Amino acid sequence: GKVCFSHVYFSYNREAQILKDITFTLNPGTTIALVGASGAGKSSLIHLIPRLYDVSEGSVTFDETDVRQLDLAWLRSNIGIVTQDTYLFNGTIRENLLYARPDASEEDLIKACKQADIYQFIQKLPKGMDTVVGNRGLELSGGERQRVSIARVLLKDPVLLIFDEATSSLDSISEEAIQKAIEPIAKSKTSILISHRLSTILFADEILV
Repeated sequence: GKVCFSHVYFSYNREAQILKDITFTLNPGTTIALVGASGAGKSSLIHLIPRLYDVSEGSVTFDETDVRQLDLAWLRSNIGIVTQDTYLFNGTIRENLLYARPDASEEDLIKACKQADIYQFIQKLPKGMDTVVGNRGLELSGGERQRVSIARVLLKDPVLLIFDEATSSLDSISEEAIQKAIEPIAKSKTSILISHRLSTILFADEILV
């Protein structure tokens, strides 16, 4: 899970340079937080790791190998991303979770849900895991959708976890609940946190501005 950015430049077009000469290292088992104003390039930066975009100059390496030389499916299977926009399909909670790992056992599902602090809520639903969440999860609250999304990423069990403004669209009570779920998870893996709020990234090993 070691990630190195070496003199990275990136732009969506030649007129607007988004990232300029970015160099840093994320060591295995540590957490880095990225903070900065809207439009500073935080999300653009993390999108370079799973190759949603490629660098204009420089390199991004994953465990000492340039990401452009790695098999794309393998690379993305080792990276889990939780964004502020939660993507849930119009199916059951179980189906949404199994999208990350179709062969997961019931015990695996329960463990991931407990880690994401959503299991007790699911147990109280009349149909439990087989509750239909609606299109984009509209039958659930924002905090509940976000915790299901976190459980799905945990079920995938990636080497690298990325939380991109995972709590920014939630109210303060939901944000606190999600934060309590995220902190021990991030501490147990190699992680990148993006946030506007200092309170959500104070436990990080390093903060990049």
